[in-house]
Amino acid sequence: MPIPDDVTGDEIDKDVRQELMSLPKGLAEEVARNLVMVANLLDEDPEQAYAYSRIALRLASRVAAVREAAGFAAYATGKYTEALAEFRAARRMTGSVELWPVMADCERGMGRPERALAMAGEPEVAKLDKAGQVEMRLVAAGARKDMGQADAAVVTLQGPELASNSIQPWTARLRYAYADALLAVDREAEAREWFAKALEADQGGMTDASDRLAELDGVEFTDAMGDEDAAEVTETAAAVEVDADEEPAATEAEATVESASVEDVQDDKAANDAADGKASDDQGSDDKS
Repeated sequence: MPIPDDVTGDEIDKDVRQELMSLPKGLAEEVARNLVMVANLLDEDPEQAYAYSRIALRLASRVAAVREAAGFAAYATGKYTEALAEFRAARRMTGSVELWPVMADCERGMGRPERALAMAGEPEVAKLDKAGQVEMRLVAAGARKDMGQADAAVVTLQGPELASNSIQPWTARLRYAYADALLAVDREAEAREWFAKALEADQGGMTDASDRLAELDGVEFTDAMGDEDAAEVTETAAAVEVDADEEPAATEAEATVESASVEDVQDDKAANDAADGKASDDQGSDDKS
């Protein structure tokens, strides 16, 4: 697949670059460039990211970073079985528990929330950093909701991280999930409060908390211009454009008519003068007679 010339492969994380040093130089560069494309496209075009990840995987399947990238690309496109297989492979290679929460979420995606919930109680969770533990809590709450245990989902999300006033990268998502869980059990006033707190922490626009707040407040957003108005404006603009295109032709035609008219007048004048001259000559001949 095509890769822009400005993508060199040097953009990847230094730890990944270190892993790729086990490959021949040319191959390592090619794999790195494909991994950069995966990272660049993962959010905006997951299918394309997935395609690049398959190339990297074909070239270097024994590199843990490549298996992890392939896992995230498959996860982003809803291929949960494939994603889980790649994450498991990466974990076997590194021994890291970092991917544990997303592996559990793959179980949810495959329709097995009870397995995701079981993973939330495994010893691996205690080895996760704070962000990983919050992520695991989010997955566990989602599994509870999948199983129809809405009240349990609310309880699962409660904890010191939720109560903290400190803003962390995961704060907005945790508060948003809690608000959504409250709304599911008809605690609307509390849900509104937590959607507002989520919006306050959402500096990167990761959630649609503002839309959810507006929805709870009964605010509806409508386009100032309806479809019919927009179509009318489009047609008017097209007509103006056509008129503009035709104007030079019309002007040329007018010029041709005008030129023809002038010539006709000149011809008529010449004819009249000739007639007048002939009449004078005839009159002179009569006088002589």
